Amino acid sequence: MVVDDLLELLAPRAERRTVSEVCVGLAYTAVRLDDGRCGVAFTFHEDVCEGCTVVKEAGTLAGRPALELAGWVKTLDATSIALGVATLNALADPPASATEADFTELIPVGPEDVVGMVGYFAPLVGMLRERAARLHIFERRPREQGDEHPDWTAPLLLPECDVVIISGTAVINRTIDGLLAHTAKAREVAVLGPSTPLAPEVFAGRGVTLLGGVQVTDAERVLRVVSEGGGTRRFGSAVRKLCVRL
Repeated sequence: MVVDDLLELLAPRAERRTVSEVCVGLAYTAVRLDDGRCGVAFTFHEDVCEGCTVVKEAGTLAGRPALELAGWVKTLDATSIALGVATLNALADPPASATEADFTELIPVGPEDVVGMVGYFAPLVGMLRERAARLHIFERRPREQGDEHPDWTAPLLLPECDVVIISGTAVINRTIDGLLAHTAKAREVAVLGPSTPLAPEVFAGRGVTLLGGVQVTDAERVLRVVSEGGGTRRFGSAVRKLCVRL
């Protein structure tokens, strides 16, 4: 599985590293390490706030080994997995091939293409509706648009797609492996968003052609935005948006 390979790849980078600060916000989760590096991941909070405590070990996470929190990607609790992915993202230094670029320029779409989008990428939707022959958007709660479908239909429609765009949140909810299994026909498979681990070694053998994620450059700013309930649009210049062509 993707999370297993991520953990195996990045575990050596966690040696002697500890967690210095953790923030579980309404939109994102952020983890800062003792060397200043910081990673983020989407916070899934549906059905996890049934009691007064979301993270059972809250108040004890700072000071723990980074490898311990990274290992939480293998748990079955959505919040713990987000903490694990955020830790892995802090450890995943972008490769030398990473570039700052606009996703819309790196994902070629023509008038005959069928595009599948897992997760709603607002900046891309308008462009894709104009350029592609058809657009399928898969969401947990589809809006009232004709091209939006329940997420359970993704395995039925992805096999006909020429271009597939998958949210990095699929790493957190463990759907990434199943989704990629249905993209064999696609010439372009992109995994995008702040939750995306910039680890081409893990994704290259799974048919992914493009990774798009972030590198935190101002941890203080990101931690504050996360703690105040903010998300991607509020990160601003505190992150670098990077793309890695596989």
